[in-house]
Amino acid sequence: MNIAELTPHSDWKFSVVANDGRTGQFDVRPYLEFEAFQELKDITRFMKIKNGGYFVEWECGADLSADTIEAKME
Repeated sequence: MNIAELTPHSDWKFSVVANDGRTGQFDVRPYLEFEAFQELKDITRFMKIKNGGYFVEWECGADLSADTIEAKME
């Protein structure tokens, strides 16, 4: 999956539009307990998500692959 569009939400979820038109939401809350994601408990840091096409990333260095997003999005 290649991520065409990405929209963060204030509930620690983000909406995804794939390049093939599929859409869904991904919930980051289960990951917030992992060390790499702890800075994202600050919602202002979470909202600074960046689309890398085949991954998403944040300034703190946390990232998620498109494969993970595709497998877990609702």
